[in-house]
Amino acid sequence: MSWIYLAIAGLFEIAWAVGLKYTHGFTRPAPSAFVALSMLASLGLLSMAVRDLPIGTAYAVWTGIGTLGAAVFGMLVLGEPAGALRVGCIGLIAAGITGLKLLHA
Repeated sequence: MSWIYLAIAGLFEIAWAVGLKYTHGFTRPAPSAFVALSMLASLGLLSMAVRDLPIGTAYAVWTGIGTLGAAVFGMLVLGEPAGALRVGCIGLIAAGITGLKLLHA
């Protein structure tokens, strides 16, 4: 169950990271509230996951999911660069997340 909590926490990590783009420095109330709630949900679920998972593994996977999701969103939706080297590096993050999951299954 801890891995499920961690995966959902990672999705909320993506949500708040992407949401920051729309807050305009926390000057827009609705996106700012969305970001704050997403942060709370993400941290709450992370705290539940670390009951059973090592903190180093959980934190690395949590931030990796957020990084991966925000980068992919940026490329697909915001038109950020998607060069081969950038995509390759993002792939390394995905490989690291997968490796940590396999090592601590």
